[in-house]
Amino acid sequence: MKTLAAYAERVMRRILCYLVWFACTACVSCGGAKQPAAVAPPTSATPHLADDFFPIMTWELPPRSGRFSDAHAGLSSVTACGFTVAGFVPPAMLPECKRLGLRAIVFGGDEIRRWGKLSDEQIESSVAKLVRGTEHDDTVLGYFICDEPGVAEFPAIAKAVAAVGRLAPGKIAYVNLFPNYATIGAPGLSQLGTASYDEYLERFITEVKPQLLSYDNYRVETSRDLQDPKGTTSYFTNLMQARAAAQRHGIPFWQIVTCNQIRPYAHPPSPANLLLQAYTTLCSGGEGLTYFTYYAARYKTAPIDNEGRRTVNWSYLKMVNEQLRVIGPIMRRLKSTGVYFTQPADPSLKTLPGEIIAALRSVTPIMVGEFAHREDGSRYVMLVNCGLAQTTEISIAQHAPGYTLSQVSPVDGSLIPVNLGDLLWLAAGQGVLLKLGDLAPSTAPTAKAASH
Repeated sequence: MKTLAAYAERVMRRILCYLVWFACTACVSCGGAKQPAAVAPPTSATPHLADDFFPIMTWELPPRSGRFSDAHAGLSSVTACGFTVAGFVPPAMLPECKRLGLRAIVFGGDEIRRWGKLSDEQIESSVAKLVRGTEHDDTVLGYFICDEPGVAEFPAIAKAVAAVGRLAPGKIAYVNLFPNYATIGAPGLSQLGTASYDEYLERFITEVKPQLLSYDNYRVETSRDLQDPKGTTSYFTNLMQARAAAQRHGIPFWQIVTCNQIRPYAHPPSPANLLLQAYTTLCSGGEGLTYFTYYAARYKTAPIDNEGRRTVNWSYLKMVNEQLRVIGPIMRRLKSTGVYFTQPADPSLKTLPGEIIAALRSVTPIMVGEFAHREDGSRYVMLVNCGLAQTTEISIAQHAPGYTLSQVSPVDGSLIPVNLGDLLWLAAGQGVLLKLGDLAPSTAPTAKAASH
């Protein structure tokens, strides 16, 4: 009888869960959905990152990750290209990562399996095997758990994440999520298993309790460099959805973008679209960037081709990563207070005025991010040229009255004074970080700034 009662209880729970999902779906379709209330941040220990560190990670699973051991195209070339995190490496390669100054996300070899197929004891045992002998290694940033799970997998993944927190405190239990163009619907009948993408993100954070939110979006290149309105909308709204969810729960978010020709019809990597993917992530408050993929395999125009040669895209990526390594650590100390667009791709994207920038003029679309320093409260602004075919001259029609402006150099992080009346030029995809300084002796009604 006890067994029968337990079975009946499980059946009733499943029915109840389905009814709740159905009710939520109906609510959303009627336009009556409400944003969930803020909840306490996840309890998992946050990994320590040095002040001068910004996560720039490769995305390589077997068999591609086997090339990390290559004498010429392996981890040494990853370091030379400006990466700071190797994802994903076997434990045997940690000494080489340490020698090169790379942090690592460890892949133990059997994590591709679906966690939902394991018992609680098997999950605990699998995580224990994964972290054994490396849980105190400072080279290890975290451990790969899974990629693109649907909500039906969240309960088991939550147990794996919690096990990492117990067995390797301070390490990331790395889970990457679907983009906002994955299919929605009932669990088992769609990729997400939810009625909306926002619900998917919310449930992941509240149920799995991760240390960070990571997702992938490859729409910049598949939209043919933002020429397709639907793809453009998807890319920028996904950034805002991830930003909102991460801020609501007090965790960082990372974005995965592509550095290869991800589809035959997609545009290949270029200096402009690589810069745009990096700077729009920063402009949204993102605290980490991952590239899919460093090695070509079945993808064209990757940084390293199938013969182990560095392609021209390796040089493009190195240039972008060098800027990220300077600007990224500064951005990690800032809190995003607002994101605006001069020519938004979707009505849900906010337009100016912001708190700092009231208006600006440019022939290309500009993304504007406003920030406050987490400790001293000083204010910053990031501008990104979202026109991938044209350099633009930007005129800041108004900014916080009376304050001086300085450009943060993407070469060495130094402050370069900006003279009122100068011009601001941004190449296609390029971004610039500006810092507000002290009150100027006199206040001008308009301000223009300079950058290259």
